[in-house]
Amino acid sequence: MAICAVHTSGQLNPTCTFSSSLGLSGQKQQQVAVFYKQRSSSSRRSVGVSVIRCEQETIVIGLAADSGCGKSTFMRRLTSVFGGGAEPPKGGNPDSNTLISDTTTVICLDDYHSLDRTGRKEKGVTALDPRANDFDLMYEQVKAIKEGKAVQKPIYNHVSGLLDPPELIKPPKILVIEGLHPMYDQRVRDLLDFSIYLDISNEVKFAWKIQRDMAERGHSLESIKASIEARKPDFDAYIDPQKQYADAVIEVLPTQLIPGDNEGKVLRVRLIMKEGVKYFNPVYLFDEGSTISWIPCGRKLTCSYPGIKFNYGPDTYFGNEVSLLEMDGQFDRLDELIYVESHLSNISTKFYGEVTQQMLKHSDFPGSNNGTGLFQTIVGLKIRDLYEQLIAARAKTPVEATKA
Repeated sequence: MAICAVHTSGQLNPTCTFSSSLGLSGQKQQQVAVFYKQRSSSSRRSVGVSVIRCEQETIVIGLAADSGCGKSTFMRRLTSVFGGGAEPPKGGNPDSNTLISDTTTVICLDDYHSLDRTGRKEKGVTALDPRANDFDLMYEQVKAIKEGKAVQKPIYNHVSGLLDPPELIKPPKILVIEGLHPMYDQRVRDLLDFSIYLDISNEVKFAWKIQRDMAERGHSLESIKASIEARKPDFDAYIDPQKQYADAVIEVLPTQLIPGDNEGKVLRVRLIMKEGVKYFNPVYLFDEGSTISWIPCGRKLTCSYPGIKFNYGPDTYFGNEVSLLEMDGQFDRLDELIYVESHLSNISTKFYGEVTQQMLKHSDFPGSNNGTGLFQTIVGLKIRDLYEQLIAARAKTPVEATKA
């Protein structure tokens, strides 16, 4: 929704002319119309000026996670909350990493690699190393998009490992920047309206990589271990510290319901929500601010071994006050999730059962039977609510300024 304010000075003459033009994106334009009274063919006198400012500042969401930690699934859940599916740019590079829907544009921060695959090998750095990324360009382009300006964004080709020619990105209502470093550079971090970190524990990450790379890609157990160990120093140094800046963290851990479990099939998932974030009210279970332990299995929820357990309460995280909601275990029947949903508050749904509806809609997505899918869906709904509150606040500001 564009916010337009018109300021006029002087007297307008009926013989005056008006001309204007829109920029490439049609947004964030400042148009100046100067009205003239004709004196002669060679002289004109300005008698009035009208300035139209139309602003639609893009809301920017940052999503940080290591490779293979569920960013793409989270993006699909988020896009679904706003309606419609995200698709690659039509008619563009088939290897583009960008996804576009009516409301959102998702750009992959791998596109800001300053070194291609060969260059990284020559310099002995990984893609996680800041030296392999152009943070100046990242900042400049995210800032431009936030201000409503189109940019020519580079493309990192994951197939060839090369840097392809750039693609045009027009400012959407919501820009999601996802990848390894959305909160690494303070300049970029300061542009974010909300930030999420997907924190997958080493044990679960290893189990997931074994399942994916051995079963689907034919990799050996030794090569998987070597790959993880090679990335770990840079991950610990440059990626993991970003979670201290996140407004919400989805932490995935081994279950505590099965002693000694290391398969990564049953998960304990924690939603860590920072207190005091503008337009974001943390979700709570039963009673806000209380410490709750709840085992909901019974007549209203079908639970096979090892069952389901929820925990909720206040906590601290990197020195910040947070609310923590935890789910350990998995659902047998997603349609029964509405029983759990009815005991959660501040989930930003528009109607009763919306969380359950979203989960059923994407029951084939990874994590749909456990806390990863549940908390990703809830965070998606919270982002929609945050977006609507921000838009309402920005629409109200020019009106109040006019009254003043």
